[in-house]
Amino acid sequence: MHYDVFNGDADGIIALLQLRLKSPKNTKLITGVKRDIQLLKQVEATAQDSVTVLDISMAKNADALRNVLESGASVFYADHHQAGEIPQHAQLEAHIDLDANACTALIIDRYLHGEYHLWAITAAYGDNMIARADQLAMQAGLTEIQCEQLKALGTLINYNGYGEQLDDLHYHPAELYQALLGYASPFDVIKDPNSPYSTLKQAYEDDLNQALACQPYFQNAALSVFCLPNSKASRRISGVYGNLLANQHHESAHAVVTDNADDTYTVSLRAPLANKQGAGTLCSEFTTGGGREAAAGINALPKSQLDEFIQRVANYYA
Repeated sequence: MHYDVFNGDADGIIALLQLRLKSPKNTKLITGVKRDIQLLKQVEATAQDSVTVLDISMAKNADALRNVLESGASVFYADHHQAGEIPQHAQLEAHIDLDANACTALIIDRYLHGEYHLWAITAAYGDNMIARADQLAMQAGLTEIQCEQLKALGTLINYNGYGEQLDDLHYHPAELYQALLGYASPFDVIKDPNSPYSTLKQAYEDDLNQALACQPYFQNAALSVFCLPNSKASRRISGVYGNLLANQHHESAHAVVTDNADDTYTVSLRAPLANKQGAGTLCSEFTTGGGREAAAGINALPKSQLDEFIQRVANYYA
């Protein structure tokens, strides 16, 4: 048995897409909503098995990784999130890059010597690494229109991964991955009227219009906070809305806070693009929080702690 374990966002999906375009393989797919990152515990491996793990924190999956390795299975692991102590094991091949301008799809792009480079650029756009993606697109000779097309597709694939549960999403991430696997180039997806692109584009625009109608809950020079109501649309748009805000105002941090049904908030925090650090550290100070330095989140922040969160973030970036 081979397992492909991957984050359900643009980076995770496209990282796997590159690998399987290069090396098709009959695999068991394990994925989920973007915030479901402790995926490796779903693998029940034996010594004959192999596992590919993409775009989920090694630190958050340390125990599960140890169990898989102890089973005798081999593991290929690529990621750009918090890694913790990387095990030294003969059965583990780890490609970890914590640089703020790295994402998992770019790590795989490097591993494959750029064979599916347009897909990797699409993932970088989707992961809100706009400046890095623009740089790579320019080096690849893409036109401005082509850059905007890849940015749109990457954003839509990423948008699909946000939700509290799989029912919130328009496509199960495994289903979206399998649909995209039929296209050697992202431009083929955009040109095909029957691809997921059109469906996601319309849904994204509808959800974004609702978010744009919300006024800031808190705003100063260091931080802007927007609170979204408890709805599927809010849960779907929260992360990409945070990315949109971050790209509009590079000097300040942004938090999108979505009301849950249990007296908690789901938080998406974006560090200032001019200072891409601190988000993961800040969110990790709260239970259920984590992420990377440029972008992070809290799955269930008690409402009573919202003001404390805002104060900590505003002080940090002041």
